[in-house]
Amino acid sequence: MRLNGSVAAPDAPSPSLAPGRIGSGSAAFFGVAAAVPIATLVTLVPPAFAGGAGPLLPLSVVAVTLVAFLFSTPYARSTRKRQTAAPAYTYVSRGLGRPAGLSAAWLALAGYHAIQFGLYAMLAPAAAPLLRSLFGIAVPWWAVAGTAWLLVTLLGPIRAEITAGLIALLATAQGSVLAMYAVSNVLRPADGHVTPASILPGDLGALDRPLLGLLLAAAALAFAGFETAACYTEEAFYPHRAGGRGTVGAVLLIALLLGGLSWSMIVAAGPSRIDAAATANGSDLLFALSAERLVPWAVTLGRLMLVAGLFTGILALHHAITRYLYALGRERILPGVLEATGRRTGAPRAASLTQSLIAGAALLGAYAAGATTEPHTARWLVLGGALGILLTQLLISLATVLDIHRGGGILAPALATVSLAVLAYLAFVNLPALLDVRPGAALTRVLPAAILACALIGVVQALLLRTLHPVRYAAIALAGTAVVVTPRSTPHALPSPTTHAEPRPTAEPFRIPRQRTPGAHRPDRIDHPDRVDREAG
Repeated sequence: MRLNGSVAAPDAPSPSLAPGRIGSGSAAFFGVAAAVPIATLVTLVPPAFAGGAGPLLPLSVVAVTLVAFLFSTPYARSTRKRQTAAPAYTYVSRGLGRPAGLSAAWLALAGYHAIQFGLYAMLAPAAAPLLRSLFGIAVPWWAVAGTAWLLVTLLGPIRAEITAGLIALLATAQGSVLAMYAVSNVLRPADGHVTPASILPGDLGALDRPLLGLLLAAAALAFAGFETAACYTEEAFYPHRAGGRGTVGAVLLIALLLGGLSWSMIVAAGPSRIDAAATANGSDLLFALSAERLVPWAVTLGRLMLVAGLFTGILALHHAITRYLYALGRERILPGVLEATGRRTGAPRAASLTQSLIAGAALLGAYAAGATTEPHTARWLVLGGALGILLTQLLISLATVLDIHRGGGILAPALATVSLAVLAYLAFVNLPALLDVRPGAALTRVLPAAILACALIGVVQALLLRTLHPVRYAAIALAGTAVVVTPRSTPHALPSPTTHAEPRPTAEPFRIPRQRTPGAHRPDRIDHPDRVDREAG
């Protein structure tokens, strides 16, 4: 960084992530894995059908898919302009200002952590039927979660392309099994044929609007995680294209899995009987319908894919979190040790180990507190984290609209912003139903308060940095590039301590470059004296 015309050498060479490791397809699989669509099909879809959703459920997925594509278009344009490991933090900082950017970073970190903890809680119940049928044993939840934690800890600091290949392999296997389930449901429909009632409600004029709003909110939360595909642009073969293409690919795959499977369940059970089937089978609805049409080993394979899907979701979220920690450490928003990368792997080693310690401490604390595998706890964690991510997406979309360096139309980001705002409103209005608690329960107040607290932490941290570390504050969202901050000279002069020396001009304390100043994204033009004088005049 340059301060008062001099260059301040950093303490050590700034490490960077290894480039040329990940392609667009791998980024898309990271986004799909972080969204964990198979978990949605098991946990959220059956209760929705039991509540009378019927064909409104796949239609809600289609509607939210359109919103996600509207969001992805300007999001992809942002990834082409700025390649960063922490997209929410960077894009919101550039569009809405540094305090908003830090708020988005804390919201993203808290949301991804909450979802990851919820997936850990889901692992033991998902693995219990497999362990019982294959080995005849019952394993405590902490052993299953601890095994997954150990594997994630070992896989976190290795080369990014190895983890990407593993996630791509497991995601492809999950997609193949779910496609087999969908095809079997459609080929053997209820009553021998597919009826129009499985696609559209019978009476469009009598739509249950509160239920539709609830379904739209649930579908929006189910997509949370697809935006993590842009976290790998610094490590991509083609940095300007990987993030955007990966995000669009993730949206398409999630939509096919959620929309296609939910519709196939309606076809298999029958539009008039899907609610009864969901009530009778609960979270086993997907496997119960497949058991009627496929051989037993196919159902066992599906349960194995559920466990694999939860594990890949935990692993993908681990990588997204570590890249946020790395980016914040690189700019000294968090301790600088987090920017340390492996000499041979180029992976964010310190951030990965830090995230593993955080997750391990949470699991150890849950065990010490006597926690059990209560399904409601996992639901609260996942949906609460997804709600924070939905608000982060809203901030990103709004930042895209207001970014003065956008260089493109604002129709798509404007529509995406309005749509995401509506979805966020629906989510908060239907919070008791989403969390499956009674209206007025304490959790419906605690969760919004926790989200607000995360946002306020970012604002307070930004204000403290502006006061105590102004140069560090000025470097926010510059991805570790040099920051040039020069003072404005004043006409006043102080007498030189030397008797015959010329008076030396004084300098005002350096100014932090204004966020919306044209050219502020170029470090060599930040707070240039000539431009400052013109602005002052």
